[in-house]
Amino acid sequence: MHTESRIMSHPNRKRIGLAGLALAAVAALAVSLGVPAGASSNNSAVARYNDKIADYGVCRGTDPSCYNEWQTVFRNDGQWRVLVFTATGVSRHAHLGPLLGPGMNPQLTAANAAQNAVIQWGQEFGFSVDWTEDVTQLTPARLRTYDSVVFLSNSRTILDDAAQTALMQYVRSGGGFVGIHNTLGAMYHWPWFQGLLGGTHFYDHGPHQDGKVRVLNNTDVSTRNLPRSFDFKDEWYNLEPFPSYVRFLAAVEEKTMLRGTQGSGGHPGHGDLHPVTWCQYYDGGRSWVTSLGHDNAAWNDTPLVGDTFFKEHVVNGILSTMGAKPFCR
Repeated sequence: MHTESRIMSHPNRKRIGLAGLALAAVAALAVSLGVPAGASSNNSAVARYNDKIADYGVCRGTDPSCYNEWQTVFRNDGQWRVLVFTATGVSRHAHLGPLLGPGMNPQLTAANAAQNAVIQWGQEFGFSVDWTEDVTQLTPARLRTYDSVVFLSNSRTILDDAAQTALMQYVRSGGGFVGIHNTLGAMYHWPWFQGLLGGTHFYDHGPHQDGKVRVLNNTDVSTRNLPRSFDFKDEWYNLEPFPSYVRFLAAVEEKTMLRGTQGSGGHPGHGDLHPVTWCQYYDGGRSWVTSLGHDNAAWNDTPLVGDTFFKEHVVNGILSTMGAKPFCR
């Protein structure tokens, strides 16, 4: 199927025009939320953001027809392999530890908690893990040996032109992408990457605080073994624009955030639907994104309420983008 005819999974896009596209987007978003099209709720995401849904010029949404099952290296090598990319531009989260050296698989310390955790999870669940912060390692030939690429708490500008091209080619070949926590605050000036994140970016956050995560979809592999809700501690990102054409998997209940939702930039929060995890097919690939994972204890042996559920959630998100488990159900 020609890519242009599948933009946003809407074959009639050319004929409906921008106004019709906005209405179609609202309807699709309402369906994904379990809200009838045109219905409203307090602080409704559908009502507030229906004029900000961007067209990234690619096939995206929850329809598997957007996926390209091309015969690439990762699909035919008989191995499950993941690359973790943790380069940062400005800010750097504590769970990433000190900056890493050049090349592939540079030496890690105990303070590189997040990288160590994903490596350990791979050993436990049957996939090998490489890691790097060296943008020169992101070449088309190298990326196509991985079943999924995990961007973990990156910040601001992390990719040069060559790496951007490599990532686009990888995703378009059917590659898997996982974005975790501050990756929502990376590559603000690259629209294609914003689309890969679900048509959204990090705007601001309120205090690091306790909250309750509510599962919105219990059929996806990354949520079906989780309780209906669980306590967790995070920064609870406010997003702008609101994610679109995605399947929402989990949200934070704002009423459980006792220190409020307003962030440093003045964002008031998202009301009834404050998503923390979602998935989509995007430009031929699979994308699973979560804003969770700020607290260092979520990645190391320090006890944190809900950290076992966080691990379950992320591991199965990775496995689903790899194709080892069903994706975005």
